Amino acid sequence: MRRVFFLFIPMVAVLPGCASYYSYFAMFPAENSLGESRQVRVSWDSAEYPGWWILDDRSTALKVETQCSDRIWRLRDDSHENAGSCGNGIRACAEVGVDRVVVRREELDSSACLVVNPGQGNARIADIEGRLELLVACEPVSPESEREGETLNMDYLRASPVPYTVYTRKVPRGSLSASLPAFDDSACD
Repeated sequence: MRRVFFLFIPMVAVLPGCASYYSYFAMFPAENSLGESRQVRVSWDSAEYPGWWILDDRSTALKVETQCSDRIWRLRDDSHENAGSCGNGIRACAEVGVDRVVVRREELDSSACLVVNPGQGNARIADIEGRLELLVACEPVSPESEREGETLNMDYLRASPVPYTVYTRKVPRGSLSASLPAFDDSACD
């Protein structure tokens, strides 16, 4: 038995990654906090391991971007560093002086700004398949910000007590179909 155990350890150490790598994304129309019609893009990457492998599936932070905005939200779960202290599950926290929480729900931390699949405190980005619910509980204190003499648009997806239902696409990372859909910048002029 000991000989089998000692043979197994080096074999595991030399096996290649054993993961399959995917990109997830979605684009949907919505309004920003000023009521302007915008496209919203949601995206993340994952490494998925076979069930027999010793590692759990992993993911990058989930990004939420709004057309014409310089603000990029990065939602994290407890498997990520810097997940934030605004509750459990997949979330992004409000920044003091930048965001104002306007939607209060019993299952949310009082400083949670964006939450995926609210009510699922143990949710992980790596476990999302095909569909997610995105709750936006904040609005910007000011839709514009000055930085180094330049005006930045800090507006984002309009807050709503009802989560947005988002259907995502899963494609092998690096494939031609893995390119994120582009925003039409002409809407920003």
